[in-house]
Amino acid sequence: MSDPSEVTRLLVAINDGEDDARARLVPLVYDELRILAESYMRRERPGHTLQPTALVNEAWMKLADQQRVEWKGRAHFFGIAAQAMRRILVDHHRRRSAARRGSGKHVTLVEDAADTFSDPLDFIALDGALDELAEMDPRAARIVELRFFGGLSVEETAEVMDVSTPTVKRDWRTAKAWLYQRLGAAPGRGDDESA
Repeated sequence: MSDPSEVTRLLVAINDGEDDARARLVPLVYDELRILAESYMRRERPGHTLQPTALVNEAWMKLADQQRVEWKGRAHFFGIAAQAMRRILVDHHRRRSAARRGSGKHVTLVEDAADTFSDPLDFIALDGALDELAEMDPRAARIVELRFFGGLSVEETAEVMDVSTPTVKRDWRTAKAWLYQRLGAAPGRGDDESA
């Protein structure tokens, strides 16, 4: 794991316009971005054409182009990185689905700490459900994105969202229940009500 204070210091330097801060940030965050990408790719079908390195590179290009983001720290950075990876994979699935016209391929989604969904889910359906949830409850949808896709802890999510940990836990439970119902999935083993 990268040194959180050094990553935060470099992100502040990027905010301040230091030219070489991005270049110094890459070696500090690359391994963690790669781990995040590998966790995404484990959920994909075997033989997926997008590899973890390519996913990291595409996500980094999106992150490097972020001119309007006021980086708040390490957790915020990885939350945005997770969002970028999610968008890249959803776009990849949409292009593939358009080419194959509904092949019925599914992806198993696994939360960092425990299996959240025990049945395979369609990545595009999950993305649509999260967009629906965001219309009803933007904070809950963002918490799902940070926890599920970003692998952030409850505490890190609370820090990024600037809310309390009990709020994150409550919204996380509510959002998971809504997603289970919306997607017709059953809760997975190890699904912890407290987290």
